[in-house]
Amino acid sequence: MKKLLHLPLQRQRYVPENSVQNEELTPASRQEDDRTSGTQVPFQALTSPHPEPVSGPPVVANFDSTHLVIGGGVAIFHLASARVVVCRHSERGFWFLPKGRRDAGEDTGAGAEREGFEESGYRNRLLPVPLKTLQPKAHNPSDGVQSTFVTDHVWTQLAPQSRKSQYLLFWFIAETVPPKIEEELNEAMASKATESNPTPYQYPPKYPADLTLPARIELEGDGYEPVHHKHTAVNAEEALYESHLTPVEDALVKLRGSVMEEVVRVGWNAICARHEMETPV
Repeated sequence: MKKLLHLPLQRQRYVPENSVQNEELTPASRQEDDRTSGTQVPFQALTSPHPEPVSGPPVVANFDSTHLVIGGGVAIFHLASARVVVCRHSERGFWFLPKGRRDAGEDTGAGAEREGFEESGYRNRLLPVPLKTLQPKAHNPSDGVQSTFVTDHVWTQLAPQSRKSQYLLFWFIAETVPPKIEEELNEAMASKATESNPTPYQYPPKYPADLTLPARIELEGDGYEPVHHKHTAVNAEEALYESHLTPVEDALVKLRGSVMEEVVRVGWNAICARHEMETPV
C-alpha cells in the first residue's frame, strides 16, 4: 500500500492555533557550517539507503480562494562546494528546508525564492535542471527553442492548513546567487530602503538560458563563500531559525525520513546530470 505524503507543518509561517501540526524530524544540536575547500567538487549522483517517499494517489477536491493557501519551498545549493542550505529551529531542534506561503499575486516560484531568503538569509534563484515531469512541452516556445532544463517543482505536498482550509506546497531546486548579482541586489535594496522597511526584498534575475553549469561555477573565485544575511526573518518565529550550508550527504542525514530529504537528493542528482551533459568530454 502506498504511503501518503506527510507534511511537517510546524515550520509554516503564521500557523493558526487550530492548525494541524506534526513533528517528524529528529532534534539535533547546533553546529557550524561545514565548509569544503576549493571549488573543484566531484558531481556524483546519490542513491537512497532506505525506501524513498511514494507519491500519493490522485485526489478530487474543490477549494475556493478562502480555503486554499499555496506555498513554496527551496533546496538552495552552493554548486561549487556541493553544499545545500538547511535550517534548524534553535529551540525545538528539528532540521528543515526553508519554505512558506507565497504572497497574494506573487508567482509561486518567486515566493519560494523569497521565503528561502527570509528563513535562511541566503539569496537564491531557481535553477533549471533536467527533470522528468508530466507537464507538456510548449508547442510554440517564444524563442523557438525547447529547453532541456526546467524550473518546475520536484515534489508537491498537500496537508490541512486548519480544520477548514487546505495547504498546497511546491518544492523547487535553487542555487545561491553569483557574487555580482549579490552586489547588485544589495545596492538595489539599499536604494529602496525606507525607515519603515530598511531591508526591502529584491527579486533576483532568472538563471540565464545560455549559461552552462560549468561556466556558472567559474563566476566564483576559489573558496568563495555565499553571503549569509542576518536578520532576514519577518516574525518572531522565523527569528528562531538557524541556517547552515551543509555537505549534501550530511543534509540528507539531517532531513532523514521527510520528503525534504528526497527534494535534496532529486535536486542534487539533477544538478549532477546537467553538469555531466554540459561538461566537454
